[in-house]
Amino acid sequence: MELKKLVSVFVFAFLMISCQENQKEKIFVIQGEAQGSTYAIKYINSTEVIKKSSIDSLLLAFDMSLSTYRPDSQISKINAGDSTIVVDDFFVETFKTSQKIYQKTNGLFDPTIGVLVNAYGFGPTKEKIDLNPFKVDSLLQFVGFDKVKLNENKTISKKFNQTYFDFNAIAQGYSVDVVADFLKSKGILNGIVEIGGEIFAFGKNTIENKNWVIGIDDPTQKPEERTLIAKIKLENLGMATSGNYRKVVTDSLSGQKFVHIINPKNGLSQKGSILSATVLASRSIEADGYATAFMIMEMENIKKLLQSRQDLYVLLIYSDEENQIQQFKTTNFQSLILE
Repeated sequence: MELKKLVSVFVFAFLMISCQENQKEKIFVIQGEAQGSTYAIKYINSTEVIKKSSIDSLLLAFDMSLSTYRPDSQISKINAGDSTIVVDDFFVETFKTSQKIYQKTNGLFDPTIGVLVNAYGFGPTKEKIDLNPFKVDSLLQFVGFDKVKLNENKTISKKFNQTYFDFNAIAQGYSVDVVADFLKSKGILNGIVEIGGEIFAFGKNTIENKNWVIGIDDPTQKPEERTLIAKIKLENLGMATSGNYRKVVTDSLSGQKFVHIINPKNGLSQKGSILSATVLASRSIEADGYATAFMIMEMENIKKLLQSRQDLYVLLIYSDEENQIQQFKTTNFQSLILE
């Protein structure tokens, strides 16, 4: 009898150990295409709880709200003049966050810049119109986030029908937040999400017992090169980088080059002193929006803004008056750098 009990206890213990071994955590990876780019997700769990099809469905729903590259999306219908569209939560959150950043940057971040984005050839059709100072001025009258309104019934009002929303400077960051929140809703405690270069990392890499580590590209390198200027640790932070060093359109007649970030105050597409802006924040949507705005803002105005936004971690690569490459780092950003 005692022997049987002993055997039973042994078998039970063996099964428990085997069960625990089978429940060991590991890294699961999901990769795919979205928003004209790629995405990569890593999460740590004992079992696979997230399917690629779920991520693809979520990102499709996101595009159906905010993609100007889909004629059947909510934003495309609003841009076409349909004022009856009742927008979803994706659109509402993007609108409200954009409005806050618009106000904080004195209008230098403005998603109603779409008419000029299209005119320069950076829009969905890639068709550039013949621009001159008079044409730019005529388009500027349709630009201004103070000329649009999110109504209580979740419809959008525009002062001018020609006003064209383009949330591409912030939506990709928000899509990273959306996916990260989805993972968390499934009980995932540790993971990292990257979509088109925008990132959110939560928890840690518990498999290797360290923080998630991200490399930041050198903006002065050639496209075929891959040189890092820093490696940083991320935990419960989103990161976005904006730069004028790759997305350039060249006029076939004049040979003039236009960068993809356009100043909504004067309508000009031109390179400033800042080559790239990397911003980290508690949400990738904010990191993305501010990274774009900092590409246009003067350095002193950025520093002034950061005095009241110490929750933003910032790295700026810029050229000084002698055309020498320099770096500006906030103290909190410096604390993230791995030596």
